[in-house]
Amino acid sequence: MLEVSVDNVGSQKAWAESLGAQFPILADFHPKGAVAKAYGVYNEERGMAFRSVFLIDEGGVIRHSEVFPQGMIPNATEVLKQLNAI
Repeated sequence: MLEVSVDNVGSQKAWAESLGAQFPILADFHPKGAVAKAYGVYNEERGMAFRSVFLIDEGGVIRHSEVFPQGMIPNATEVLKQLNAI
């Protein structure tokens, strides 16, 4: 599991430490949002990605994707359930 964020590395590090995150966080910072744009989840108006989850198998095939409304946090239990179903 890993996370991709358009935030800079310093912001990501502080956020991960505050949560005790034990997974890699990749910076989609320069060019800003290139990965989010490639996956169709970049919000040009706000300069950030829509909160979303992509479950990608070892062959690079997207097996599940979900974009969440602003302010909604993905339910980790549901994401793990989707992951286990793959």
